[in-house]
Amino acid sequence: MPEIKIPAEEVFPVLKENILVDGFHVVIDLERSHGSVIVDALHGNEYLDCYGYFATLPLGHNHPKMKDEGFRRSLMTAALANPANSDIYSQEFAAFVKIFRTLAVPDDFRYLFFVAGGALAVENAMKAAFDWKVQKNRVRGIEGGGDKILHFKDAFHGRSGYTLSVTNTDPTKTEGFPQFDWPRISTPYIEFPIDRGAVAKKEEAACAEIEAAFERDPAGIAAILIEPIQAEGGDHHFRPDFFSKLREYANRHEALLIFDEVQTGLGVTGTMWAYEQTSVTPDLICFGKKTQVCGIMSTRRIDEIKTNVFHTSSRINSTWGGNLTDMVRCARYLEIINEDGLVENAAIVGAHLKEGLNELSGDFESVTNVRGTGLLVAMDLPSGDVRNRVWQGCWDRGLAVLACGPRSIRLRPPLVFSEDQAAEALGTLREVLENLG
Repeated sequence: MPEIKIPAEEVFPVLKENILVDGFHVVIDLERSHGSVIVDALHGNEYLDCYGYFATLPLGHNHPKMKDEGFRRSLMTAALANPANSDIYSQEFAAFVKIFRTLAVPDDFRYLFFVAGGALAVENAMKAAFDWKVQKNRVRGIEGGGDKILHFKDAFHGRSGYTLSVTNTDPTKTEGFPQFDWPRISTPYIEFPIDRGAVAKKEEAACAEIEAAFERDPAGIAAILIEPIQAEGGDHHFRPDFFSKLREYANRHEALLIFDEVQTGLGVTGTMWAYEQTSVTPDLICFGKKTQVCGIMSTRRIDEIKTNVFHTSSRINSTWGGNLTDMVRCARYLEIINEDGLVENAAIVGAHLKEGLNELSGDFESVTNVRGTGLLVAMDLPSGDVRNRVWQGCWDRGLAVLACGPRSIRLRPPLVFSEDQAAEALGTLREVLENLG
């Protein structure tokens, strides 16, 4: 049988006949792309990758250790069929879970659940919280309730059923689709350089909204849901003290605290999970993107209800329970991340990247609000129009970057990104800014 592949010049014509083609005008060359460099099979152009498939690519392309023959045999074995992991088990599945537990799961977390897709990870975390709160209410003699998720403005948690009610970054993604009217709280994010007085006022306002929401419906709110860093909404960062307040509210009102770490997880912030840079441990973490397979992890707080979703058959489930091929790939990624110290690399190179962006901010009035943790960094431009021109200028000069929020550029390089590549990216950004006109 021939390879399942067509000439690069036929890719867009074939796709446009069948699907909406509104992504980047690049045909990825999966064989020639390497590390943090994307090769376009259509034109032969190379791009320094600060995009990373929307932060899903931890090692870039064709990492030498991914060519290990034993790993490739395991990957092929997993790929030839797609077992229903929820109902029938395999050696490959167990090997992945063991590696994931050892290298990625913090000690405070007891339970795991796997599913395909970050939105479904968040959705199942919400279902775990609904189930928990409803049973908590019954213990107190209250029937019903437990049917709301307190969440934040500028949040992106996915586009599936329940997550449509908490995602609110762009009306195009949610408008016209049925949604629940759940408490939506103002976002007290930091703008840099920090004005502590202004941030404190924003936090006070947000806390007043949270308290009012719990007063209106104390039995209704099942969970507080937040991204440790709001990515699509504008790379919004929060003070650690604000997370401590959320922890207090969740404890006081018998709600679960859920951190959506789909984009911030697996080392990009310079720690395995972003929450580890705070003094707060959430009850549930949603993971995905760089982990390849998505899902949730839970602390033992959920065991305050013994018949929770991690103990009741079919309460949460999916046919494939993730995807075995993704699991095998994730296991190898984790081994390499651990062997090569790539979480530490993200912290070191990310610091250089942010320092360079701050230098650009000092040289160009148009660059403001530089922020970042590890390799998850961003900057603001004066307007959406200027941001779009900078974005296009970067791509035209071979630097793949992303937009976010109303006027931000965000960088999402892989964990293997080097200091030399950071310097190259900063040089390209400088050139673009110098030529804005």
